[in-house]
Amino acid sequence: MGLREDITGGIITAMKQGEKLRLSTLRLLLAAVKNKEIEMKKELSDGEIQSVVATLLRQSKDSIEQFKKGGRDDLAEKEEKEAGILQAFMPAQLSAEEIRALVTGKIDEVGAEGMGDMGRVMKVVMPEIKGRSDGGTVKDIVKDLLGG
Repeated sequence: MGLREDITGGIITAMKQGEKLRLSTLRLLLAAVKNKEIEMKKELSDGEIQSVVATLLRQSKDSIEQFKKGGRDDLAEKEEKEAGILQAFMPAQLSAEEIRALVTGKIDEVGAEGMGDMGRVMKVVMPEIKGRSDGGTVKDIVKDLLGG
């Protein structure tokens, strides 16, 4: 069963159980998926749906920060709950240690020696990590390992 069916099934379950927040979040996700399909003029694969989820998660993270800065903890809390619902549609996230091990291997593979090689390292690391970690976290680890 694909992610699209999981989302639709989640909507039905949320309706039956009266979970308003879950229902609205999943409807938002399904609408975003449909909009992307219209934009691309094709049905999205699971990987492309995960990309849509990742975009929504990034937007949610930005919203949480803005709400906290504005003193709106109630809205930040709601946004965090929505992000938790969306996170269920992403692959398991890598730990910092797992990312560090992967980056170390890629640094050796490309022969990177300093900060000037950061772009080359990121180029080979990101396709393997896609959807399993935040790009900012990966960037920080690469900087640290390259001596930046």
